[in-house]
Amino acid sequence: MKLHRNAKTTPAQRLHMVQRHLLEGWDVASLADAGGVSQRTVWKWIARFRAEGILGLEDRSSCPHRIANRTDDRTVERVRKLRHARLAAWQIAELLDLARSTVSAILVRLGLSRLRLLEPKEPVRR
Repeated sequence: MKLHRNAKTTPAQRLHMVQRHLLEGWDVASLADAGGVSQRTVWKWIARFRAEGILGLEDRSSCPHRIANRTDDRTVERVRKLRHARLAAWQIAELLDLARSTVSAILVRLGLSRLRLLEPKEPVRR
């Protein structure tokens, strides 16, 4: 389990708080003070426990579920073809009317950020 480095509590401590609230009747304000977190956070853990059980108390990723403005596949394919034609990133950006940073990010994602990566390495002869 990989905990966030600034996490106030672990999943076991969260479960302990939720059990105190549900089984022993502790109020949320007391739990929040004892745990060093906000009341909103305690309510969040209680709701997650009710919805998902113990797994709902685990740490979650903070990466987005989707990228709203991701470059479409057609454009990425056009960038790939132009790169294989040995054009520089700034030339591709001008041809496709894209930002240079966008073209560079696409090329890095495709593994084509350097022109030398277009040619396969020669096999070693011994």
